[in-house]
Amino acid sequence: MNTVEQQNVEVVRAFVEQFWNKNDFDCIDRFLSEDYQELTYQSKEGLKKFAATILESFSGKGYTIEEIMAKDDKVLVRMNVKGTHQGMFFGTAPTGNTIDVTLYRQYRVVDGRITEHRGWIDMVTMWSQIRGK
Repeated sequence: MNTVEQQNVEVVRAFVEQFWNKNDFDCIDRFLSEDYQELTYQSKEGLKKFAATILESFSGKGYTIEEIMAKDDKVLVRMNVKGTHQGMFFGTAPTGNTIDVTLYRQYRVVDGRITEHRGWIDMVTMWSQIRGK
């Protein structure tokens, strides 16, 4: 990785820690560009709303970066999220079951700010763990 790619990786690591693990939703203004495009949750507000849903639905939730790589302005992250289903999640009442799910996020970083994001999560595994099947 070159210096810019390493810096981009560090921006994404810091964002994951601050936003997803420390639940600091106000950090968006520090990490995301003015012209940020949210391709998974439609907007900055959609991203915050989804993160709040996860926070309310899963106690003890935590994200662990398992692998991170950069090429030019793109940063790809493979993460794991764990938590206990203690709140309503998209119409499903709390089950008390734990989740342990892999997800991928792709970020585009320009001049030290995240300008674009899209994400993929293994929802089949997540729902089977929530439902205990």
